[in-house]
Amino acid sequence: MRRALLVLVLVLGAYVGAAAWAGARTPGGSTVEGVAVGGLDAAAARQRLQAELVPRAAQPITLTAGTGRAQLMAGQAGLGVDAAATIEQLTGFTLDPRSLVQHLLGAGAIAAVTTRDDERLTTAVEVAAKSLDQPLVEGEVTFSAEGAVLRAGQPGRTLDQAATADLVADRWLRVESLEVPAAVQEPKVKPELLQRVYDDFARPATSAPLTVVVGDRNIVVPVSGFGPTLSVAIEGQTPTPTVDGAALEQVIRSIDPRVEREPVEATIVLRGGTPSVVAGSPGQRVEPAGLAAAVLPALTSPERTARVSAEVVQPKLTTAKAQALGVDEQVSTFTTRFGPNPPRVTNIRIAARTLDGILVQPGQVFSLNEALGPRTPDKGYRQAPVIDRGRLTKGYGGGVSQVSTTLFNAVFFAGLDTITHKPHSFYISRYPEGREATVSFPTVDQKFRNDSGKGILISTEVTSRSITVSFYGTKVWDIEATKGPRTNPREPKTIRDSGSDCVSQSPQAGFDVTVGRVFSRGGERVRTERFYTRYIAEDAVICS
Repeated sequence: MRRALLVLVLVLGAYVGAAAWAGARTPGGSTVEGVAVGGLDAAAARQRLQAELVPRAAQPITLTAGTGRAQLMAGQAGLGVDAAATIEQLTGFTLDPRSLVQHLLGAGAIAAVTTRDDERLTTAVEVAAKSLDQPLVEGEVTFSAEGAVLRAGQPGRTLDQAATADLVADRWLRVESLEVPAAVQEPKVKPELLQRVYDDFARPATSAPLTVVVGDRNIVVPVSGFGPTLSVAIEGQTPTPTVDGAALEQVIRSIDPRVEREPVEATIVLRGGTPSVVAGSPGQRVEPAGLAAAVLPALTSPERTARVSAEVVQPKLTTAKAQALGVDEQVSTFTTRFGPNPPRVTNIRIAARTLDGILVQPGQVFSLNEALGPRTPDKGYRQAPVIDRGRLTKGYGGGVSQVSTTLFNAVFFAGLDTITHKPHSFYISRYPEGREATVSFPTVDQKFRNDSGKGILISTEVTSRSITVSFYGTKVWDIEATKGPRTNPREPKTIRDSGSDCVSQSPQAGFDVTVGRVFSRGGERVRTERFYTRYIAEDAVICS
């Protein structure tokens, strides 16, 4: 019994001793990523791994995706080898018999324990993706002044960055190049379809000049002219060639200006004081849609000739319409006078010249500000006296209010609807009391509606001392003006002003006045309108 126990103790002691011996070194024949570490103690094995594997992190790995190439440095990408943890897998004291058997028979090849910095690895893969990614290029057939161009499509490629990072981290120690995963996007239009569009339409369409026949006009259009107006849209597998008719129309007109002509508006002019219609004429234009429809098949026909019908364009005011407007006689006229003031007279002439010959259609609302626009120096307007907050000052267009007043009286005596007008703030003796209208762009306007049922032609005449505005149309009303007495007098003040822009004024009392407009027809009074005007006092202004 004692002898058996002693044998057991000796065996156990031998086993523990063998386990201790085995735990102090790596199993024989062991390799880590191709580096032989078998039979080395832990320290020597770590040193060998450090010397053999760590430098691999400084070697570039070539990443490939399709035709794309990029290089990645494992160390810079945050990848490395943990030599100590790797050797710990092969050394260390243990009573597990499998470990002793492994030491006796050899462990073979084992994987190294690696380290990974996800942030640095992600950044490195993002950089590599710039070289590996490829934008999708859709193939197309384009046209220019030089002709047709076929551009082949190119598949797109997008790197799967997450999968690439995992793949690099797993295999960087064992490879020098690595095919990485990427998604491929194919062009929508197949290359063979593009080639067919180019061969069947684009190339023959731009192979020679095109002849466009419009009436008796033959226009030869070079490729440089019609090429940029062509295009081909491809939806699914169906190509649709198109012609930009509007653009081609401009090209044709530039080659032959006589192929189109603008309509001539009929006009009404005064001859010897009598209205007369000057006949208009129709125009001719090439309608873009019809042009495009004719040209498209001609581009691939042997004759290369497109025949297009011209469209007749009538003027807005035809001769017949002008004659039907009933502008046959003078229906009103009014004259106001002015003194010598060259800048002011210049402004009156410019405004009157702008109004002369304007035709106001039946039912149309006429705006004086809209007709004249801003009174600016580039139009020739000069600075002259104007009223601003009850005081005379200078402004561009001073004197235009006299044109407005004369126009208002022509409206008044024609019996037309006075939609809006504003008298001057204080009374000006050259105008009739209560029958005058100031104007200032854009805030103060004069508007009237032509409710006569016929057209109204405005005629103006300016002499050295007067302006006359006359209306021609069909006389509807006999107009009589009435005026009541001045009431509610207001006395002026005296103002002394030393400012450099001071304009002197003569004092004049303010007052209220009512003016009537009596409408009669066939000698019978039909109705009466009244206009109430309140004038402030014109203060005496003494400039020192």
